[in-house]
Amino acid sequence: MTDTNAPASGAKYGDIGSRLNRLPLTRTHRKIVLAVGIGLFFDMYEVYLAGTISKALTAEFGLSSALLPFFLGSAFIGMFFGALFLGRLADKIGRRNAFILNLAIYSLASLAGAFATDPWFLVATRFIAGVGVGAEFPVGDSYLADFLPKKLRGKWSGRAYTYALLAVPVVGFLAMWLLPIAPLGFSGWRWLLAGGAVGAVIILFVRRGLPESPRWLASVGRGSEANAIVERMEIEAGIDPKSAVANDEVHEDTHATVKMPVSALFRKPYRRRYYMWTVFHVLEVIGYYGFGTLAPIVLVSRGYDITQSLLFTALSYVGYPIGSAVSVFLLDRFERKYLLMVTSGLMAVFGLAFGLSSLPALIVLFGFFFTITGQIFANTYHVYQAEIFPTPLRSTATGSTYSISRISAGAMPFVLLPLLNIGGAGLFFAAVATAMVIIVIIVGIVGPKTTGRPIEEISPIPVEYLPTDTVGQFSTNAAIK
Repeated sequence: MTDTNAPASGAKYGDIGSRLNRLPLTRTHRKIVLAVGIGLFFDMYEVYLAGTISKALTAEFGLSSALLPFFLGSAFIGMFFGALFLGRLADKIGRRNAFILNLAIYSLASLAGAFATDPWFLVATRFIAGVGVGAEFPVGDSYLADFLPKKLRGKWSGRAYTYALLAVPVVGFLAMWLLPIAPLGFSGWRWLLAGGAVGAVIILFVRRGLPESPRWLASVGRGSEANAIVERMEIEAGIDPKSAVANDEVHEDTHATVKMPVSALFRKPYRRRYYMWTVFHVLEVIGYYGFGTLAPIVLVSRGYDITQSLLFTALSYVGYPIGSAVSVFLLDRFERKYLLMVTSGLMAVFGLAFGLSSLPALIVLFGFFFTITGQIFANTYHVYQAEIFPTPLRSTATGSTYSISRISAGAMPFVLLPLLNIGGAGLFFAAVATAMVIIVIIVGIVGPKTTGRPIEEISPIPVEYLPTDTVGQFSTNAAIK
């Protein structure tokens, strides 16, 4: 049992988790949500930049139809390696340090890309920039899940994603303004690349003041540091730290590091979750990013000129931040598993309607509906994926499965553009709808319920990976037997 006379400096992982769950929203929470949201802004900026500037680059560099998919896919392939390796690194060096490294890589590569003199150099810099931002969402998701109280996890994660989604209309309208002109003699697409680099440098300084995740610190045996951070947050909230420890409900003592190998993800209960999420990320890219990055190209294929297609796309993209803002009110009110299934089904419907509509007003309307539901879907899965894996492997699991989505996104132009050429927009969006319906099925069968539940209850550390001298102290809810 927990020693009720233990001082606040005692280092227990369960203590840390339950104390974090009892906190009200503090100034530190708000700072973390804002910093994560702004950092994720650049992930979204990078993702939606490729399709928006592709026509301008085709004109300037004379990109052939064979070379265009390499440009469109280069950043996504870089994101695969970034999510896979930097996501794992965040479980080794901490969430905060991984954040800073990610943005430093992105800033330098994006700025270099603004000075590209040939298409292959641009492809290379886009790849490296993708490595930098590839782990932004896995690390950001893990960071938010680690810090936010169980009853506020959905709402405030949704706020961070809303800040990030402002990048989508920003890219659309900046492209409309800059691509037709050349400020100071530099092509508009170069300004778009440089703008992303400058903004990322600014957020690097903001992130330097962020605390490390207490849950992660406790899981690697740095309990004194974890307690110091939680104590500061309790004091911010007007809570006596000693009282918080005395009233603790969970008994997972981790003065020593929890040695949980990556192979644990392929054992019960995480094996089914890991495989589900791997398939999920192959498919969600076809729906979510298939629309977002290729919609301008789809509209051009239907006979609209570049100006019209950019206008229609920019108006549709407004739905992304609106959908994200709406998700703030939904994520903690409804079970996230079911919210994910419903929005996935709606994306299938609205995607088909967008692809089959011929009137400009209907194209914009269904595109707007698609992006609203698509962003509620995306915000839901970002919260959900971080909840269903244990703290010692949270970033590893989310990063490695999310990396699959980057490879899928990199391959997407090679798959979807031929479908567009063969069967037009109807066949293109039939593929989108099929992918989303499969997601409904697999999440319904495998996905656990998570809304309002503590992280330690949803994703406990199996007994065999806990310190051997403390296993007998654990409550039945604290570990998988």
